[in-house]
Amino acid sequence: MRRFAGIFPVLQTPFDEKGEIDTDSLRAEVEFCLQAGAHGLVVPATASEFFALTDSERFRVAEIVLEQTCGRVPVIVGTSGVSKQAAVAFTAHAVAHGADGIMAMPPYVRRPDEASVFAYYEAVAEAARDRPVIVQNAPPPLGTPLSVPALVRLMERVENIRYVKEEVSPAGPRISALNQTAGGRLLGVFGGSNGLWLLNELDHGACGNMPASALVDVHVRIYTLYTSGKREEAEALSLKILPLLNLGSQFGVAFAKELLRMRGVIRTAVVRDPQASTLDEIDIAELKRYWERLNRELAVGDGLC
Repeated sequence: MRRFAGIFPVLQTPFDEKGEIDTDSLRAEVEFCLQAGAHGLVVPATASEFFALTDSERFRVAEIVLEQTCGRVPVIVGTSGVSKQAAVAFTAHAVAHGADGIMAMPPYVRRPDEASVFAYYEAVAEAARDRPVIVQNAPPPLGTPLSVPALVRLMERVENIRYVKEEVSPAGPRISALNQTAGGRLLGVFGGSNGLWLLNELDHGACGNMPASALVDVHVRIYTLYTSGKREEAEALSLKILPLLNLGSQFGVAFAKELLRMRGVIRTAVVRDPQASTLDEIDIAELKRYWERLNRELAVGDGLC
């Protein structure tokens, strides 16, 4: 089974001024992430606003990303569904179009009990065939988080569940516990939270992180420094990016899209999520100031940004 590790950005779904999917910007986002050194891509997931897409849009987004990537890095397709049947349909489509892996959280409207969650993942894993399945263990309001013992039982029951994306805070100790108790069934645990806790997660044994795509080049650099044994340099770079990540923790997808727009990757920062926070003029000015300062510091000599 293929092993995944490193920085796997979750792609934002770009929209045009009318709120329709901007396919040219989506393709540009793929190329931006690949040029930045991303080790893989994830779409559509929470940061992609998957819950605000129609089923046909979800299919189309996955198809475009798989086509544009053309096997250059692994693509993980998010197939979370409101029911077992919905998740199976998304998974079957992803497999048919060449997805390298599947990621799903439990049903996110009506909350099932543990037995139903296990049945849901059994069906997803069957539809995934030989692809590895990643359990997205996300907190509310969308997520139905599983305990570490429940995740281990799930991996023991469903053979090709081999990864976890751990988003329940604090993630570090949970990552350590999963690595210690799941044995050889677990191939890796990814962190989330836009890479805010990347170093702490790596210290606890994470195999990588799935941040938003807006700062993927910096996240890749931090990961590369860390895995090369340059822990202090990785920490110094993490401190430089911290003001941006703190701002991102308040505004989520709106922050990521605005920064991608500033960087010339996508054309607009239009968001569909009906509960998304909105950046006002002061927030946008602050974001621009933080980004320009970071870019000045990092672009000298190495072309990072």
